Formats: sequence, C-alpha cells, structure tokens
Amino acid sequence: MPAAALVTGGSKRIGKEIALALASMGYAIALHYNQSKEDAKKTATQIKAKGRSCEIFQCDLSNENETRLLVTNVKKRFSNLNLLINSASIFESSKLASPNTIHSLSRHFAVNFKAPYILSCEFYRLCKKGSIINLLDANITKNKTGYPEYLLSKKALADFTRVAAVEFAPYIRVNAIAPGLILPPEGKTNAYLNRLAKNIPLKTRGSTAQITSTVKFLAENQYLTGQIIFVDGGAHLLNAEKA
Repeated sequence: MPAAALVTGGSKRIGKEIALALASMGYAIALHYNQSKEDAKKTATQIKAKGRSCEIFQCDLSNENETRLLVTNVKKRFSNLNLLINSASIFESSKLASPNTIHSLSRHFAVNFKAPYILSCEFYRLCKKGSIINLLDANITKNKTGYPEYLLSKKALADFTRVAAVEFAPYIRVNAIAPGLILPPEGKTNAYLNRLAKNIPLKTRGSTAQITSTVKFLAENQYLTGQIIFVDGGAHLLNAEKA
C-alpha cells in the first residue's frame, strides 16, 4: 500500500501544486478543501490521471470540532497516512488599530495557527510516525506589514514548528517552508511580484516548482527536523521591506 499524504488547502494555488508533486512521487493524496469543491474535484482528477489514489475531504478549518475529525476521517480511508502538509491559510489586509482587529486576529489564528496545531497533534496521536511540513511566509523575519494578524499567525506557526519538532521526536519530523514571491495574492498580478522582486537579493520571483522540490527534499531527508527553509530569493535577509 502506498504512503498517503494529507494536503490542506490542496484544491488550488501552492497547495494544489504540492498535491500534484506528491502524487508524482508515489503518494496517495487526501485532498482537503473548504469551499472550493469544484477546484478540488479537478485537482483530484489530475492526480488520478497520474495513476494515484485521491479522495477529497471537506473541512472548515476555522471550526475546531471539524478540524479535530479531519485526520481521523483521512486515516479511515488511508491507513498508511504518514505525511501532513499544512498549506491552507487565509491572507487578509488589516491595521492593528482598526475596530475589526480582534475579529481578524481570531480568524487568522484559527485557520493559520490553531488548525495546523490541532492537525499536527492529531497526526502525531493517530499516525505514530511520519513527517509534517508547515507552509509559512518569508516575511516572518520582518515586522513591517500591511497584514499584521496574518503575519502574527505565521510567526506563531514558525515557533510551533520548532517546538513540535522536539516534542514529536523521534517518531514525527516537523519542518517548514517559508515561500517568498511565488504567486501573486488575490487581486494582484504577476507585474506586482516582478516589481517587488527588484528589491530582493536574487532580483527575481520564484516558482511553485521551487516550492515542490523543497517539499520533496524535506519529505525524503530523514535526518532533518525543526528546519525552516526560506524559498524566497534571499528576501528574508533584508532588514526592511520595500514595496
């Protein structure tokens, strides 16, 4: 029976590319989605075209009770589950002084931190061995942002990656990837990323293939845990963000 991977937010964008790459590596795929059911179906079809098993799982990651059941439900279908990719996240602009800041904080932490926390703990409890890879953001090294609640949630997930790597060892490895300029945010274009790329050391944007190759590296290297790999053209090395 092939090993299986649960990919949250796997219906589109980077999550989709990770799911497809893992399928090419031989994994059966448990594809999580929340509202993007049609996208999830299309991605599942692409995975099955590679000759790999794939099932889609709906879950609202802002709902703690639903989130607690996700790994259990996946494990019932894929008994050889041994890889968890925490890719799903929300990304919304805000200001700390705005009247809506507490609601925004709750939303971002529920999906971007609490859900990966719950899923990781359930993965450890139910699967006993394997690997977890968290998707962060290259801006976790910075404090200047138009997305403070998002950034705080990703900073927390980075610290959790290290804490869990110690707590879950030696049975579960926990690592993370911090992407930089890979895909434009909703409402932005490639030109937006190209403009930002002029201000980073390597002067170019990245690709989803560079993310998926890093996933493959972390999944296969059995002597890595607690690592955060910045796939960002050196952007995290800069002290100040230029936009």
